[in-house]
Amino acid sequence: MTSPAHIAMFSIAQHGHVNPSLEVIRELVARGHRVTYAIPPVFAEKVAETGARPVPYTSTLPGPGADPEAWGTTLLDNVEPFLADAIQALPQLVEAYDGDEPDLVLHDIASYPARVLAHRWGVPAISLSPNLVAWEGYEEEVAEPMWAEPRKTARGQAYYARFEAWLAENGITRHPDPFAGRPSRSIVLIPKALQPHADRVDERVYSFVGPCQGDRAEQGDWQRPAGADKVVLVSLGSAFTKQPAFYRACVRAFGDLPGWHMVLQTGRHVSAADLGDVPANVEVHSWVPQLAILRKADLFVTHAGAGGSQEGLATGTPMIAVPQAADQFGNADMLVSLGVARRLDTEEATADRLREAALALVDDPEVDRRLKSLQAETAQEGGTRRAADLIEAELHRLGRG
Repeated sequence: MTSPAHIAMFSIAQHGHVNPSLEVIRELVARGHRVTYAIPPVFAEKVAETGARPVPYTSTLPGPGADPEAWGTTLLDNVEPFLADAIQALPQLVEAYDGDEPDLVLHDIASYPARVLAHRWGVPAISLSPNLVAWEGYEEEVAEPMWAEPRKTARGQAYYARFEAWLAENGITRHPDPFAGRPSRSIVLIPKALQPHADRVDERVYSFVGPCQGDRAEQGDWQRPAGADKVVLVSLGSAFTKQPAFYRACVRAFGDLPGWHMVLQTGRHVSAADLGDVPANVEVHSWVPQLAILRKADLFVTHAGAGGSQEGLATGTPMIAVPQAADQFGNADMLVSLGVARRLDTEEATADRLREAALALVDDPEVDRRLKSLQAETAQEGGTRRAADLIEAELHRLGRG
């Protein structure tokens, strides 16, 4: 009798990178596979709840809920910590898996050590992408213009030299850009509707399965208050939440709207005391069971992260997108192009503009029609079960499924 396949998942300690994979991991464990999950200790308990065995390692990256300023402001500020963390994490992971090397590696897009380890072990690696992926022409249209100036600097050249040297030390001759951005196989955990230039994505490499959400009952439930005709959830996710002025604008926008009830998630850097007088129809929390609320909400004011965007689509909730960083600006534009959202950049998100956008969205039958259509499309992509099926197909190819 053959032993169950050993699948090893690797990620970083950020909600937006861990949460999308958890239901896939839970499903693989339920199907009888032995799954380990390399993750910093802060997420070990959450990983263990899936049935996978956490493999803790020490990370130098800012942790979940860290002050956004910890990530810096420039492109090099953003990317250098990931390389430095990968270099110091790799020896820890080599030791942790010594004598228990997996049959297959799964990895978040930010886990560089996973790809190095898969190469060293001679096993396949599959990216579980929690956000958009590269299309044909992405490098010329996005990456090269973005990197044009940093590449000219001594700091940018040193970054690439360090990256290339690290890869070479581990027997990898690929340039850092395709190493990081062009996986040989990827399961994409967002709806295809959120993917820019989806018609130019190589579907031999990238398989869109849509959101893998589960019921999240362990996060708790939420009940719509009696007398609330409309419910709006305001959340900027877990990373870019230090926005007291924006939250105050939301309180002014929705706090005196007859029949409206607002749930405001502020994160750990802003408290109710920072918001001034809060009306009775506004509840303020540092954290909320987001999906449970969205299933009962009429409007979602979101930073348009990949997780929040797809949760809005999956629950059929119109959105006001207030992007804060990274891919959120592109996600916001995709939601607008789908006809289910309005975009307001932070400086434009005044109480009047928020209220105007909200009233237009929730009373528009065309928005409702588009949301219902997208809900149906997303459900057909297969979600958790299809992701697990695709992973098992790779194991079958290896003779381990």
